Amino acid sequence: MNETDVFRALADPTRKTVFERLLSGEKNATELREGMTISQPAISQHIAVLRQAGLITETRVGRHIRYGVDPEGLRPVIDWLAKYRGFWPERIDRLKTLLKEMDQ
Repeated sequence: MNETDVFRALADPTRKTVFERLLSGEKNATELREGMTISQPAISQHIAVLRQAGLITETRVGRHIRYGVDPEGLRPVIDWLAKYRGFWPERIDRLKTLLKEMDQ
């Protein structure tokens, strides 16, 4: 997976909500759907997108399936942001300098 897959998966408000609900611990699809006005097939589709993006895991116990967050799923985003970590402070410092010079 890459950062684009992760961003695309989390761009949908329903999938973002599902992902955030899983931050508190494992849940099944019914628990994830509580309080939402979407069907069971729709929640299953959202779960599938999050799984394909590597953001959640699936644990089967008999007929029951529990979903949880896979912290490694965010690795592509963390790596992508790390590339820019050194870039922005320098740019911001230069902008501050420029603004001070313009103010004088």
